[in-house]
Amino acid sequence: MAINAAEEETIESLKKWWDENGKQLMLAIVVVVGGYGSWTLWQGSKTASSDAASDLYEEVLGLAINEQTSTINDEDAAQIIALAAELRQEHSSTIYARYSALFSAQQQVMAGDLDAAEETLLWITENPLTGLFVEQDEGLMLTANLRLGRVLLANGDNDGALAVVSSLAPKTFEAGYAELQGDVYVAMGRIVEARESYLAAQQAGSNSEGLRMKLDNLSEDS
Repeated sequence: MAINAAEEETIESLKKWWDENGKQLMLAIVVVVGGYGSWTLWQGSKTASSDAASDLYEEVLGLAINEQTSTINDEDAAQIIALAAELRQEHSSTIYARYSALFSAQQQVMAGDLDAAEETLLWITENPLTGLFVEQDEGLMLTANLRLGRVLLANGDNDGALAVVSSLAPKTFEAGYAELQGDVYVAMGRIVEARESYLAAQQAGSNSEGLRMKLDNLSEDS
């Protein structure tokens, strides 16, 4: 097939363009394809990790929530703590690691190991889930901080407990935070502020017998 002058000129222009831009174009294609491949591999790895974390968390739930009994034996408690530790070490970027840590801290408190419970709860509060596609679990963080405050108070760290309950906006946890704040004030001997906090807890919706008893005790002491 004959090639006329115009076609030859067009072909030469294309050759010249390729000489000048071809390498950059191929590099861009490699980068895009490579990036897509890396993204696919990363997504697959992330899914596998999430599935493994979910399986471990189901084991924790199976041990922690028993419909037949409300108590957990020492062997199961130790297993909950071990599984939670594995989740923190191997799957620290998952929500499962954080929820299992709550169960772990609960068992550590039951065993009287307040230092270990404090460390576990601090891990939750100091390692919130972050990322472009991650939605923070506000309820989890408020729960962890509330329990941390209780552990600090039980361990004699009144100032630390007060700092925890005073540093957050409790939102739907207002009653629990106000009652804990009252407990801290009682431990500090600040009775007037304790009564105000207990009343605030009642106003926030708490009508527990324990809270009423705390207020009654304050009335008797005043």
